[in-house]
Amino acid sequence: MAPSLFAPLGPTYDRYSRLLSLGQDPRWRRFLVARLDLQPDARVLDVATGTGAVALELVRQHGCSVVGIDRSAEMLAVARARVAARGLASRIELHEGRAEALPFAEASFDALTVTYLLRYVDDPAATLRELARVVRPGGTVAMLEFGVPSAGAVRALWELYVRLVLPLAGRLLSPGWHEVGRFLGPSIRELEARLPLERQLELWSNAGLANLQARRLSLGGGVVVWGRRE
Repeated sequence: MAPSLFAPLGPTYDRYSRLLSLGQDPRWRRFLVARLDLQPDARVLDVATGTGAVALELVRQHGCSVVGIDRSAEMLAVARARVAARGLASRIELHEGRAEALPFAEASFDALTVTYLLRYVDDPAATLRELARVVRPGGTVAMLEFGVPSAGAVRALWELYVRLVLPLAGRLLSPGWHEVGRFLGPSIRELEARLPLERQLELWSNAGLANLQARRLSLGGGVVVWGRRE
């Protein structure tokens, strides 16, 4: 569902995702990128690159080279325009493809980032193994996902926001964003029930990552996990 749902929203995705997340989405992405300790000659794979926000942040923070991959041609078109506008075509290359079957050799990247992917893959364990496969031993893998706050009052406010505010705000923006507003809450709840953070960490460990760490951000609304390829 994700590609068809988000594909038409590429030109407005960054602006309205910032608005609908109350400014937290860019903050989470910056935190994700800051988990990587990279030299300027590093080569990083950014999976589910979308409009290129994380790829651009990787270059801004670390000066590295980035390969971005996404299954949405429409999102990649927006990413290419953003990259070109910033004069970074020599630093960032973009490819259409699927995280479940990456078209890259084993251990071909120094690090990997991945954003909001787990809700959209049929076999998370196999997908995480595939992501780890292309990272060299010692390289860092960092993932950003949505989370569900656990504290009672905060959880109640989160439920109010995703059940009422998001759909209403999306309706005011466009029909496409209304659908996104209706979709996000249930999809995030489903991920939390199917793959709680403890299970995600277990899957990453089974995929070959060590020294795993996790940080809940914005009272639990976002979660960043990172570790090193064994």
